[in-house]
Amino acid sequence: MEFHSYSEKCAFSSLEDIKDKKVTIMGLGLNGGGEAAVRFFLKHGAFVTVTDMKTKEQLQTTIDSIENDSSLDKTRLTYRLGEHCIEDFENADCVIKNPGVKYDGNKYLAAAKNIETDLSIFLRFTNAPIIAVTGSKGKSSTVSAIHYGLNQAGFNCFLGGNITVSPLTFFDKVNESTPVVIEFSSWQLSDLRGRKVLKPFISIITKIVPDHLNWYGNMKDYVSDKQLIYADQTSQDFSIFDYDDDEKGTEPENASSWGNLFSSESKATVLRYSKNPFKTKNFGVWQDKDENGNFVGKVLLPQMNEPEIVLKELSVPGEHMKANALNAALVLSLMNVPSPKIQEILKNWQGINHRLQFFHSWKNQNTIYKFYNDSCATVPEAAAAATQAFGKEVILLTGGTDKGLELNPLIDVLTYKDSAKFKIKKIYLLEGTATDKLLPHLNNAQINYNGPFNNLKDLICTLRKDLENENPTELPNEEIVVFSPGATSFGMFANEFDRGEKLMQNIKEIFSEK
Repeated sequence: MEFHSYSEKCAFSSLEDIKDKKVTIMGLGLNGGGEAAVRFFLKHGAFVTVTDMKTKEQLQTTIDSIENDSSLDKTRLTYRLGEHCIEDFENADCVIKNPGVKYDGNKYLAAAKNIETDLSIFLRFTNAPIIAVTGSKGKSSTVSAIHYGLNQAGFNCFLGGNITVSPLTFFDKVNESTPVVIEFSSWQLSDLRGRKVLKPFISIITKIVPDHLNWYGNMKDYVSDKQLIYADQTSQDFSIFDYDDDEKGTEPENASSWGNLFSSESKATVLRYSKNPFKTKNFGVWQDKDENGNFVGKVLLPQMNEPEIVLKELSVPGEHMKANALNAALVLSLMNVPSPKIQEILKNWQGINHRLQFFHSWKNQNTIYKFYNDSCATVPEAAAAATQAFGKEVILLTGGTDKGLELNPLIDVLTYKDSAKFKIKKIYLLEGTATDKLLPHLNNAQINYNGPFNNLKDLICTLRKDLENENPTELPNEEIVVFSPGATSFGMFANEFDRGEKLMQNIKEIFSEK
């Protein structure tokens, strides 16, 4: 793939230079990024044109939010909805691009004199220290843990990026003493290529697995955008990479692992994270056990004589959450938080919404059913990990739309390929093209399943009926019900967050005590 590279030069020489400039915002949307850009540029005196293929009716919630804000000069605001007009791009001093829109082949973006994004504008003009996180698995949980940890440690820390919060919403609240944690998708990083504006004090790449291959076509191109996170770091900065082997068949062609490749390229001080003690001397964090065989997380930095324990007990379930908490602990260490304080802080971290989020319990006879929302698990590896996160068999709600990914990680746990892993007690499938690919494997292995269901409510109603009909246990019992799709759900929901919210709403309504 040939990647588009943007100019280092910005359309605005300063924040003051925005005044009276013509800015076209491509994509208003419903998730906050477009709205944040509208507010930012209006407050800085620009003439703003919003263009979106969605209609006014579809965008009414966002439009109302803007129109009801008396602090904005809406005489400078024009809407172009339900269409794009080439003149809005040709005549603009700057176009603010939505990261979900490809540059290649887009005639409107090709007509623009200057293109920026909400993130590139923020990075150009902020002096806040940046902690940047990307990867395939665990990046949202990692930024959540870092943000929580820094604030609990006494920092005034902000969180934005791919978690649907534009950093422009808090631009005026940050300075050189307020760390900003940003989660970057590969698309958001791609939009920074060539600009030289991303120079994080700390960068992290979480576990790399195949993702978005329907967009990129291959792993090399997908990872190429991830590599931009450390491309302009210096020796005064820190890069944090995986130490463990990649899943078989997903490693790079020219290195033993992605973590090793990144480590060889970064100009920053490199730190590593691992599920096990390092085989060779490295600085970073790793999982270990204390004298009683209990989990601990240890850190070793260049200035330390001996490793220190930074994690003991965790409130969040699952082995994969330990890696996220470890990376958060490493960041806190780099920010000079004492190790005992890090232990105290992170043991109370409860995770984030839509990531193995506990949200409801329901009692039937002697059994208590606990419901977990893992809607942000949009890759098969994440769903597979969720089935093993609780140390027992679970009832799994899964499936959805294919992203062009290899489904074997999820297929293997659904069909009990690895006898060392916990079996799935019951399977409920949500309709979609990924589900269609799961079905032959389930059928061949003679695995019972329910569905596929073409809507979430029908699935949940069936689930309740089935659980009500189970034979009661003599002794008190606890069962886990986890929604972890391992796919998207295009056509059913606006995004994974909408999917998670609707799941929780339906569960609470249908599994209410009667």
